Amino acid sequence: MENKKGAALMPVIYLVGLVFMFCLSLTVADYEEMALESVAAEKNDGSNDVQTYIVWVQKPASQKFSAESHEDLESWYQSFLPETDANSNQLTKQRMVYAYHNVATGFAARLTPEEVKTMETIEGFVSARPEKILPLQTTHSPDFLGLHQGFGLWEETNYGEGVIIGLLDTGITPDHPSFSDEGIPPPPAKWRGKCEFNGTLCNNKLIGARNFKGVGKGQPPPGPPFDIDGHGTHTSSTAAGRFVEGASVFGQANGTAAGMAPKAHLAVYKVCSGFGCAEADILAALDVAVDDGVDVLSLSLGGPSLPFYKDVIAIGAFAAIQKGIFFSCAAGNSGPFNRSLSNEAPWILTVGASTTDRILKSEAQIGDDKNNHFDGKSLSQPQDFDSTVSLPLPLVYAGSVGNQPSAFCKEGTLENVEGKIVLCETGGGVTNIAKGEEVKRAGGAAMILMNQETDGFSTLAESHALPTTHVSYAAGLQIKSYISSTSSPTATILFNGTVIGDALAPRVAFFSSRGPNKASPGILKPDIIGPGVDILAAWPVSVDNATQSKATFNIISGTSMACPHLSGIAALVKSSHPDWSPAAIKSAIMTTADVLNLAGLPIVDQEQKPANVFEMGAGHVNPSKANDPGLIYDTQPEDYIPYLCGLNYTDKEIQIITQQKVNCSQVGVISEAQLNYPSFSIKIGSNESQSQYYTRTVRNVGPASTTYNLDLLVPHKMGMSVNPGVLTFTEVNQEITFHVEFIAQDGAGKDGVAFGQGYLRWVSDKHNVTSPIAVVFD
Repeated sequence: MENKKGAALMPVIYLVGLVFMFCLSLTVADYEEMALESVAAEKNDGSNDVQTYIVWVQKPASQKFSAESHEDLESWYQSFLPETDANSNQLTKQRMVYAYHNVATGFAARLTPEEVKTMETIEGFVSARPEKILPLQTTHSPDFLGLHQGFGLWEETNYGEGVIIGLLDTGITPDHPSFSDEGIPPPPAKWRGKCEFNGTLCNNKLIGARNFKGVGKGQPPPGPPFDIDGHGTHTSSTAAGRFVEGASVFGQANGTAAGMAPKAHLAVYKVCSGFGCAEADILAALDVAVDDGVDVLSLSLGGPSLPFYKDVIAIGAFAAIQKGIFFSCAAGNSGPFNRSLSNEAPWILTVGASTTDRILKSEAQIGDDKNNHFDGKSLSQPQDFDSTVSLPLPLVYAGSVGNQPSAFCKEGTLENVEGKIVLCETGGGVTNIAKGEEVKRAGGAAMILMNQETDGFSTLAESHALPTTHVSYAAGLQIKSYISSTSSPTATILFNGTVIGDALAPRVAFFSSRGPNKASPGILKPDIIGPGVDILAAWPVSVDNATQSKATFNIISGTSMACPHLSGIAALVKSSHPDWSPAAIKSAIMTTADVLNLAGLPIVDQEQKPANVFEMGAGHVNPSKANDPGLIYDTQPEDYIPYLCGLNYTDKEIQIITQQKVNCSQVGVISEAQLNYPSFSIKIGSNESQSQYYTRTVRNVGPASTTYNLDLLVPHKMGMSVNPGVLTFTEVNQEITFHVEFIAQDGAGKDGVAFGQGYLRWVSDKHNVTSPIAVVFD
């Protein structure tokens, strides 16, 4: 894209949770426009065409660089930069922004397009492009996930003690009680990080805090990584917050707040603000985190689908898993649309969002019939609403009382709604919160917020400017029909407080991004879903002005909230199995996932239809089962190289990811689905073989003498053959390879069915090890 002067603007990526929280009803295009405007404003700094580029280079074979000192490597990086002319109008500040040592071979620098063009002639140059700006994508969720104080997985893993979780986000509120170090021992001796807060704000819980936001870009040096947005504080406490009693928001969801790994250590790297997260900062933070000694990295951010050699998160994650670091990322908030995922690389755990069984319930009652009511949600629930107005109140549809955008309750569109309950539609590029503010400005007494058709039955509890209930699309249609059927429609809003026990939980959240995987269709994504709707966690300030203490919390939604749940659970598994690789931990999480809800029925999506594998991946995380999976599908970093060759990447493109010379003609090529992944994703079409053959290898991590029998659910219009059909183990850590053949039946892909799904499950007396299967008919 270009601005009015024709200067190229940087593409954008979003903070998946923060942007989502404030802009829930905005489209992806809305996000991109906002972020591009912020980038344009930052670029208009008097530096002409200078902007931050990420430059990838290849180390010369004849030169060795010290592993202890980075000075010689940085000096070599500097040799690519133009000599600065102090008498010219070009930027005379230091050009180098970051020199990467661990997760990438390259650097970030302030350059013009002409200077990059000149750099292309220098030996060792691979590629360069302007950095992108990526978007950001609980009292009850531990209990919902089966985590309880004093017994079970928490006791078995000592609450994650000794594991270091690194989070890249908007910073942290260090003096929040969720980050107290009471009862937490010092970090392991391997920890090499540092704290940029003054005094004693860092402790045995918060062991590291760094700020990378705006480093070296012509701005003043960044201060300590305080969180002014809230997103980073929320995700950090979700992953590893301490127990804090009496947590609530607006008097709702009262209980004891805790993260998934309450005794794990935290290291926080600030790379984001409300405008997003710059790629150069993300890569620099990953570079430092890998060197600091973290065990788990959690990133609730991400951008659109890209080839992995152009995706800085995928590149940094590959270096991390080479060091044994587990890498968890948000799937994105662009659902319910297909092929909308972020973070699709197979070495990343890609996390979608689901509900818990806690509902912050409110109701819309229409007319005089008390039985004519529709369930909804609201975070702010004024208990005196029925005493301050005479109920029922006149009810009006916003689309009939103003100009054309009024159905979305856009600012300045409503009129003649004084003292009435207003029915507003979600969407239209207007946030849900802003809709309530418009109703209040126009004199409305309350708001009923109805979903768009795509959002179905999936609603959110939010803090509105006036009494509100958020209802489903189906409920909204019935309310509209009622309004049209009578000359004097009326309504009442009832507030029911916190209700536990939604039998259909977990449900897939409407906003959770869906597969198939665009960057690598042969890898099924997302991998897993976890709690991401109406999640209570730490917040920098009081949102309800109900407390003067530092124990402040907020309830927000997004895959940003689901990701740290899985990061904390991975820390628990890592604590219990310190020798397991990142791929082994991922396998354990995926193959033990739940596919049934609390009612014992298939998990549903926003339309209350059974969720498919592109919506929920392997299913909903089950922490206790993940700690004892029976079998694991393991993958070593070098195993990904033939897979990358199979994506038809060039040797140089693969080298950007692996930081080592690659010759695909020598290492060989495998198809995507041949990777030893805990799921299957295959394509059947006119150009593909109608019979496809794959192998998988499993390792026994359960009892030494165990037999597993095969259980298959064969996808639509497919046949399957598995050999052997029985796996008999006699030792712990013994490996067995099995072979799977998928055979398309006559008519496959010709009956209008776009895809089929099923599973391959190994069953023993104690374990069920399940791999989901997706078959796309092209």
